[in-house]
Formats: sequence, structure tokens, C-alpha cells
Amino acid sequence: MGWAIPFNKPYLAGNELHYVAEAIARGNASCDGDFTAACSRILEERFGIGRALMTTSCTSALEIAALLCGFEDGDEVILPSFTFVSTACAFARAGARPVFVDVRPDTLNLDEARVAEAMNDRTRAIVPVHYAGVGCEMGALRSLADEAGALIVEDAAQGVNATHQGRYLGAIGQLAAYSFHETKNYACGQGGALCINDPALVDRAEVLRERGTDRSRFMRGEVEQYTWVDLGSAYAQSELLCAYLLAQLEKLEDIAARRARIAGWYREQLAPLADRGLVTLPHDPAEDGAEPASRTNHHLFYLLLEDLETRGALERSLADRGIQAVRHYIPLHQSEAGRDLGRFGPLPVSEDVSARILRLPMFNELTESEVVQVARGVAEHFRVPAAA
Repeated sequence: MGWAIPFNKPYLAGNELHYVAEAIARGNASCDGDFTAACSRILEERFGIGRALMTTSCTSALEIAALLCGFEDGDEVILPSFTFVSTACAFARAGARPVFVDVRPDTLNLDEARVAEAMNDRTRAIVPVHYAGVGCEMGALRSLADEAGALIVEDAAQGVNATHQGRYLGAIGQLAAYSFHETKNYACGQGGALCINDPALVDRAEVLRERGTDRSRFMRGEVEQYTWVDLGSAYAQSELLCAYLLAQLEKLEDIAARRARIAGWYREQLAPLADRGLVTLPHDPAEDGAEPASRTNHHLFYLLLEDLETRGALERSLADRGIQAVRHYIPLHQSEAGRDLGRFGPLPVSEDVSARILRLPMFNELTESEVVQVARGVAEHFRVPAAA
């Protein structure tokens, strides 16, 4: 159906078409041209990332990261069950056993206390997923990983340009993955980046990204010709997509400010319903009082409803008004593959949140009047007055 207010709408920052045309005119439409280099440089310099390799998707970046972990038979990786399938699939494909743990009820992020309980002498990596652009408790997770000799691989698909206690998400673990899918704050249709913060992992990461060859060294003039030296695949992002993405990355703070305003409108409009206990609004880390402060990128704006039935009724009610609200995720431990491949105990928070969460429209061009319309639809459904 056509939506009066869709859940997502792709955004043009201004120079996308110009840069794509320029990439074509320069005669390099495949990968690793000037626009690829420019995107990598912005991520490295702006966020303090050691090395950023542009990839075909966040999934690709996670797959490279998983191979870099060097898993052996019996090794395990700890991750939340409340996440997208790519988080687990990348590590399972690399030979590790996913260990699903629960999330915190406030941030919906990996619960560090549950991580500590799940760890053993086979734990080789911990994968924090920064849900909705809110950072996990990275200090505690990093301490657990360091004590066990495990790697931290941040799934920062939703976390570009967000911080945890003053550090950018993606720059904290040894490895991290970004997404530039069209649903993300900064997008190029389909794309991603592997963030490498351990210099010892850079050389092999380049090889894995280049179909298992040392082509990157050849392009730098370090070898006379390149050849097959390791495993790998075609993980490098198209130069055309990097040209598109560069236009968005050049507007990092403009887009961040725009989304902060949208989230502020939602909070103002929905505060009366939250005060009545009808909905729970997303956690805002800026209100935690930590120093230095953490900052979300406002990737999502969701509601937690009382129960599954209430969520379904509101979803249908908004749809009748032409407003597309979306649910997710089915926890991975409840999936067929998750049950077969993973290890897990009771995960009550993940199951509860999955049944009650509803994501409201959130995109860069959402207007204040559209936010008011969405909030009014929620208020009318509950038969309570909307904010003035």
C-alpha cells in the first residue's frame, strides 16, 4: 500500500548525483578510487578509527571481522539474541558457535552481567550491538574481553556518529562494522565499512577484502604483481556507491542535528502517553549523567507497549491512518538456525521486548507536522489527549 507517512524514505544530502557522475567521468566505477579513499578518510579522521575499509555491506564487514578472529573448532562468540541475523551468521560461517545472551531492559543492548555469566575458556570474541545508536557499556565489556583474551567486534550498523562516554562507536573495539544501507542515517543504498583499530589486523583485512589477494599492496607499489595469498571474497564497495555516500558523510553533523530535532519532537509529543504509562520511550544516554557524556545518533524512535496484543492493535490503528510503523526482531535463539547453531539459556528480556516493540517513522526529511500526525495517531488510539 502507499503510505501517507512511510517508515523510511531515502534522503539526498545534495551532491550525490554530481559525485556519481564525476566518478563515471573519471573512468573508475568499480572500487578503490578517489571517492572510496575520501569516505575512508572521513571515517578515520572524524571518528578516530585506525583504518576504515569500505565494504559492500555491514554484513560483509562482519564476515571479514569474523575471519580475522581466527576461530578454531569449539570456539565461541558472545552476542545478543535481539539483533539482525547478520550479527550471528557472519561468525557461524567463520566456524564459531554463537552464544546468545540477553539484553538490558533500558537500552536493549547487550547485558554485560549476562555476558560475564556466559563466558568460558572457549570465548574468543564479544560482539556488542549498539541498538538504535545507543552505545553498549563498552568499559565493562572491554574489561571482560581483555581478561579472557577475547576480541571486541562492535556491530555498529546503527551506530555511525554516536558516542559512548566521549568515544565514537566503531573506534572502541579491535574491530567494528558500519552500515550505510538506505535505512540508515547516512546511506548509499547498500554499503558498509570495516573499522580496524588493531594495526596488526590491517594487512590480512586488506587481503580478505580483495578476494584473498595482495592487490592492495600492488596498488601501493609494494609488489610488482598481485596473487592469491589467503581466503577472501569481493568485499570492496563500488566507487559509485562511495561517491553517493561521500555526499552524505560531508553532511554528518547537519544530518545528526536534523535527527536530534525529530527525536525531540517525538519526545515532546509523546510525553503525555509516557507519563500515563501507556508507552515507554527510547533510552537517551545523554540523561545518564556520565562524564564524558554519551550521545545517540537517533537512528530509531520506537515505543515499547504493554504487551503483544497492544502492540498489534496500535500497529493496525496507525496503518489505518496511513502511517507505517514496523516491528522487529524475532530473537535469534527462537529461529531454526539459532536453535541448531547456538548456545543459550533463558532470555526473558529479549523475548519480552520483541513482543512489545514498535518502531515509528524516522527518516531525515520527516517534518514536525508529520511527527505531530504520528503522535496524534498514537494518542487517538489510546483515547487520550495529544500534546498541545
